Amino acid sequence: MLTPILIASLVSLINAASIVSRSQSYSQPAVLGPQTTLTIANKVIAPDGFERPATLVNGIFPGPLIAAQKGDNFSIQVVNELTDESMFLSTSVHWHGIFQNGTNYADGTSFVTQCPIAQNHSFVHNFSSPNQAGTYWYHSHYSVQYCDGLRGALVIYDPDDPLAYMYDVDDASTVITLSDWYHVVAPVMRHLIDADANSTLINGLGRYAGGPASELAVINVEQGKRYRLRLVAMSCDPNFNFTIDGHIFTVIEADGQLTEPLVVDQLQIFAGQRYSVVLVANQPVDNYWIRSLPNLVNPSFEGGQNSAILRYQGAPQVDPTTAYVPPQNILTETNLHALINPGAPGIPGYGNADINLHFKVTNDTGLFYINNVTFSPPSIPVLLQILSGAQDPFQLLPNGSVYVLGHNKVVELTMEIPVVPNVPGGPHPIHLHGHSFDVVQSAGNSTFNYVNPVRRDVVSAGNPGQQMVIRWTTDNSGPWYLHCHIDWHLDAGFAVVMAESPSDTAAHLNPIPKEWDQLCPTFYSLTPTQLGGEGRLSWEEAASITTLLFPETPLPGHK
Repeated sequence: MLTPILIASLVSLINAASIVSRSQSYSQPAVLGPQTTLTIANKVIAPDGFERPATLVNGIFPGPLIAAQKGDNFSIQVVNELTDESMFLSTSVHWHGIFQNGTNYADGTSFVTQCPIAQNHSFVHNFSSPNQAGTYWYHSHYSVQYCDGLRGALVIYDPDDPLAYMYDVDDASTVITLSDWYHVVAPVMRHLIDADANSTLINGLGRYAGGPASELAVINVEQGKRYRLRLVAMSCDPNFNFTIDGHIFTVIEADGQLTEPLVVDQLQIFAGQRYSVVLVANQPVDNYWIRSLPNLVNPSFEGGQNSAILRYQGAPQVDPTTAYVPPQNILTETNLHALINPGAPGIPGYGNADINLHFKVTNDTGLFYINNVTFSPPSIPVLLQILSGAQDPFQLLPNGSVYVLGHNKVVELTMEIPVVPNVPGGPHPIHLHGHSFDVVQSAGNSTFNYVNPVRRDVVSAGNPGQQMVIRWTTDNSGPWYLHCHIDWHLDAGFAVVMAESPSDTAAHLNPIPKEWDQLCPTFYSLTPTQLGGEGRLSWEEAASITTLLFPETPLPGHK
């Protein structure tokens, strides 16, 4: 156990705002800089009291925070030391929300921008993002591997933040990660059509129904101070309704984009999304429940499930006794407005963009289809196809899933979730790599806003009978994934690739490192056993859990 003296020292060091984990196994991880090494390896952990093997970054869950200053250059070596054959043995790491303008090859997206990194190999991701600041994250982009633990936060701090006057504390201690957690390994779970999580972890700690009273994350605050809490939804599936008993907060950022300040008392955060909220510690000294309720069947706060603790300096080290009060001022996405250079690109009005796309999502036997095509990862990454001379949609694989877009065009994309046929598992969070976009119509809302919509990189496409509409400009040549961020749905085909001006890609990219060229030959020299995931055995284990299974599919990357 951490001693009171050590806890006091930590609190003093980071201005009375440290995240204190009351278990030796889950002490606050070190913060990494923009030039660092991530070692991907296996380890048995019990973040909710249930022991299971996991795929981790530097031996911890969530992975260590990567912290940078605006304008920093990144050089991150990803080293694959995976050994547990029950899980995938290859890997890739995506830097979610980073535009990778000129460095598409460093996006970390298996079978779109690179081949996976094989066991006992490594790859260095060199990139910069000079005009970006905000809250981001990183995670595996190889099949459903991040559900086994490969996920962590990434923050780019802006020393000239125009909203800095609103808060006193903004550091590693105020990053709050929200994750779902499973007691069965992801290669088995990927076969299940309905794969519900066993628990919610906040900063890597939680409790599950019927489990022990395992340790919970503690956010320490000092009465009278203002804290910029950076919320990161690292979920593989559920979204979360986030509240803090007795407190309201002010939203100032969505997905790396500053927003006009908006006061709320609850926000819904979807897989892949991030929000910065300012919390004013203006309540009596006490312990208060932090709640993150997932959209699963019969979620509960019983016994501290789906919860963490907000602890004022001077409060006793005990679980809170505060009661849940239904929210009165819930975040509505249409009330969020971009703070910097607001306004969607192009001519206002629905259908007035240079390129107008309409995607209709359907589902058959568990697989997802966009305009009647389910995404199946190509054996040759899309970027490599383009660099090898493929330019037109009929040349690019997978057939029907690659959309070629001209340079410097305004794109308006409508994604429709029809009532018939039924599309299960919503609402579906949609993420576009390489860009932020303006949400000109939010799902479930009939109005359009081209004047000052929220700008972000993950948006809900809604439930059956709803649609969302987004706009962006094709100023970043290369192939960019657009997909559902429910990882089980991506694995089941809910994706397309936006190939922006492929004829310009070779000239647009920085020099590609020779090590990138070796990723595919190395990966395709692997045997099925060297891929891990237990092959057919994972299907048989899934079949022993339920009969509601996806059609049997091969290991990712091998047909």
